[in-house]
Amino acid sequence: MIAIQGKLVSLDLFEEEFACNLVACKGACCVEGDAGAPLKESEKKLMEEAVPVVAEYLSDRAKRSIEKQGAWVERGRTKQLETPLVRGKECAFAYFKNGTAFCSIEKAWMEGKTDFRKPVSCHLYPLRVSNFPGSETVALNYDRWDICSPACENGKEKGLPVFRFLKTPIIREFGQEFYDELELVYREWKKSPTSSSKG
Repeated sequence: MIAIQGKLVSLDLFEEEFACNLVACKGACCVEGDAGAPLKESEKKLMEEAVPVVAEYLSDRAKRSIEKQGAWVERGRTKQLETPLVRGKECAFAYFKNGTAFCSIEKAWMEGKTDFRKPVSCHLYPLRVSNFPGSETVALNYDRWDICSPACENGKEKGLPVFRFLKTPIIREFGQEFYDELELVYREWKKSPTSSSKG
């Protein structure tokens, strides 16, 4: 881990390579797993406002799930905020085209119908942000998931480290200055013997 602007950054963001490959994975991250996408408190209202905007893209089953559960849910003892699921499977805000899952909120954003692109946890994936209890320090970690193996292969072909693939969402969440510092640290890290041994 490297400390950058009060955040603990995993070296995996420099060492690992990643670039989404929807042709291969079919948007599996919107479908697999047993929980919805993590949400921030500030995103609750944005999710609620998104419902009527994205309704035209959603299946009747997805719309019923949102109507029953709401635009967001609380899970477990920690009451983690998450997107609702359809029958415990895909995100209720996912829509399907030719067998591939896409985000309806991002589709609406791309069409200029909303300023909310999508939950930041989705935008940042495979980066996960963890808060330390009783501290303002956060950790940024690379989340390995076998369904993303096509993305790992694609990233290697492109020579694209995880943090560079995530440039836009990192700037969205942490600011341009933080991303610029990541670049500086990465360049210095690449010169180190530790980095060379990885290649």
